[in-house]
Amino acid sequence: MFGYRVPAPDEAMLISGGRRGLGGAPFRVVTGHGKFVLPVFRKTRFLTLSMCEAEVTETCVTKQGIALHVRAVIAFKVGNDTESIINAGQRFLSDQDQMSVLTGRIFAGHLRSIIGSMTVEEIVTERQKLAAEVLDTSKTEMAKIGLIVDSLQIQSIDDGDTGYIDAMSAPHKAAIQRQAQIAQAQATQASVEAQQVAARNQAEYARQTAIVQAEYSAEVDRAQAQAAQAGPLAQAHAQQEVLAAQTELAQRAAQLRQQQLVAEVVKPAEAEAERIKVLAIADAERMKIQAEAAASHDRVALDRMLIDQLPLIVKEAAGGLAGANVNVLNGADGLGEIAAGLVAQGLTILDSVRQNLGGQNAESGAAKANGPLELQGYSRTPVDVDGDEPKGA
Repeated sequence: MFGYRVPAPDEAMLISGGRRGLGGAPFRVVTGHGKFVLPVFRKTRFLTLSMCEAEVTETCVTKQGIALHVRAVIAFKVGNDTESIINAGQRFLSDQDQMSVLTGRIFAGHLRSIIGSMTVEEIVTERQKLAAEVLDTSKTEMAKIGLIVDSLQIQSIDDGDTGYIDAMSAPHKAAIQRQAQIAQAQATQASVEAQQVAARNQAEYARQTAIVQAEYSAEVDRAQAQAAQAGPLAQAHAQQEVLAAQTELAQRAAQLRQQQLVAEVVKPAEAEAERIKVLAIADAERMKIQAEAAASHDRVALDRMLIDQLPLIVKEAAGGLAGANVNVLNGADGLGEIAAGLVAQGLTILDSVRQNLGGQNAESGAAKANGPLELQGYSRTPVDVDGDEPKGA
């Protein structure tokens, strides 16, 4: 838009004309936003707020009177506050490159002052302390011109041809060299020890290899010797097995012949003897059975004959009572007892005859042929039922 101006992010816009700025400044400060500026009546200028660099190379004399060539780099910029912008604008707006020149001069002065109060040893060993002191002493002066320092770096310190710094560093160099030599010696010793260990390991490996080779050679010799003996041993074992097989075959042939003889001679003889024995036993058993059968047949025949004669015996016994004078005392019961007595007497006679004739088979056969058996010793004498002798006996 016509008359509207906007500063860059790293710039401050200074508007002159019209009313005055803060603190009676001849311009107003605008940062971070735009502003409408009337043409002809107002004038705008821009002040950089970006980082600037100043390099200082100065010869400074130390507390010991030794001249040192010091090279430093300062990083600075215009402060972001309105007061710093007004101070820097009033001093450097028309020639902003003068900020680096003036800053270098300011720091050169402070650097000579600080180094003059320190020794070479302090300067060399405490560079950060040197930079901090230079910043502290220059801060107030830099603030007056609207600048702030971000960093100060001491890049190099050189004593020229005096050789002080080299002499100062000699003990350290010697110590470092000594440490380097010690380290080198230790490394050499470690290398030698490693080589010795490697040599011992190689020797041990060679010894073990030789032992293994010797064992292998001995094993090969044993195998060859065993292989050389294997043929005769195998032949001897084979012959021994053949003899053992022949012996076993002969034993089996003898056993077979013995079994044949037993089968051809002994077994038939034993079978014949057994047959004769069995025939004899059978014949004796047959004769015994025949005898027992004959005796049984005669006994049965005798018993049958006696049974057949029993009624006759009873009859004969009863006939003896025919002419007897019998007194019956108890009536019908008495007659029953008389009959029962006659039967019992007949059975007793029959049993006696059987015992007397049990072993006489031939006589029993003759008795059968002769008809009824005659009872000897039997008396027909009348018997009194009461057991008394008959009258007129």
